[in-house]
Amino acid sequence: MTPRMRNQPAVCANNMLPPDADALLAARYGNAAPKTPAAWSPLIDQLLAHRSVRHYLPDPVSDEQLSAIMAAAQSASTSSNLQTWSAVAVRDASVRAALSECTGGQAHVREAPLQLVWLVDLARLAHIAQEADMPHDALDYMEMFLVGAVDAALAAQNAVLAAQSLGLAACYIGALRNQPEQVSALLGLPPQVFAVFGMTLGTEDTQGNTPAAIKPRLPQNVVLHHERYTCVDQQMAGVQAYNQAMAHFYATQNMAVRGTWAVHSAKRIKDALALTGRDRLIQALQALGFKLK
Repeated sequence: MTPRMRNQPAVCANNMLPPDADALLAARYGNAAPKTPAAWSPLIDQLLAHRSVRHYLPDPVSDEQLSAIMAAAQSASTSSNLQTWSAVAVRDASVRAALSECTGGQAHVREAPLQLVWLVDLARLAHIAQEADMPHDALDYMEMFLVGAVDAALAAQNAVLAAQSLGLAACYIGALRNQPEQVSALLGLPPQVFAVFGMTLGTEDTQGNTPAAIKPRLPQNVVLHHERYTCVDQQMAGVQAYNQAMAHFYATQNMAVRGTWAVHSAKRIKDALALTGRDRLIQALQALGFKLK
C-alpha cells in the first residue's frame, strides 16, 4: 500500500471521509498526541478510528459478511501453522440472552445480531494425533494453551478490522470468562476447547444513544521502550496526563466513573473478588480438559 501524504483523507467503506490524521491522533492520545508521522496510510486511519460499540440495530450480519470476516481472521499469523483456534457464530436470540447472563447481564451481548465466541481449540490437534496413532502429550502444557490464546486473539483482531471495513461495529467481551463452564455447556464445547472471549458484531445504533467515541490510550512514551525497559517511576508523568484525557472521555460519553483512570484500574486489581469469577480460572480450565503443566 502506498503511504499517503500527511493529513490526506482516506475513504472508508461507507464512503464517509474520516477525520484527518491529526484529529485521529488527538482523539487517541489527547494532549499527549505525537506529531503526525510522515509514514502513514489509510489502514492506519482505520486502526486509529477503532471504537468499542455497545448499541446495535437488529439488522442481521449476512452469511456473505461473516464469510469475508472469517477469511480475514484465518489470514492472521498462527504459531507453526497449528491454527489452534475456532469460533462459534451465535445468532439465536435465546443463546445470546443466555450468554449475556454469563457476562453479568451485558445488554449488547443480548442485543447484537451476531456474537462470535473465540475459542482456544486443542481438541482438533488431539484428534488429528489420535487418528495418526501418535501421542499428543505436549497439549497438556501451559505453552500450548498460550499458543491457542494468542492465535485466537490475532485472528479476532483481523476479524474486527474486516468487519469495520464492511461498515459493521464490534466490541470484545472478556466477561465470557466469568462463567466458563456455563459458556462451554451452552455452546457444546468438547474437552480442551475454551471460550477465551466473545465479540459482538452488528450495525451501530446511534438513535437515542451517545455514539461510541475513540477511547484514548496511554502516551507512547509510557508503553514504548527503547533498548531497555524504562523505570516505572518515569512512566508516571505520562499516566497523569492520561488520567486527564480519560476524564474528558468519561464526561463526553456520560460515564459515571468515580476517580481517575488510575484509581479505576487499581480497583480492578484490588483482590480476587475484583476478577468477577475469574479468580478460579485455573480450576475451570482443568475441569474443561486442560492440564496446564
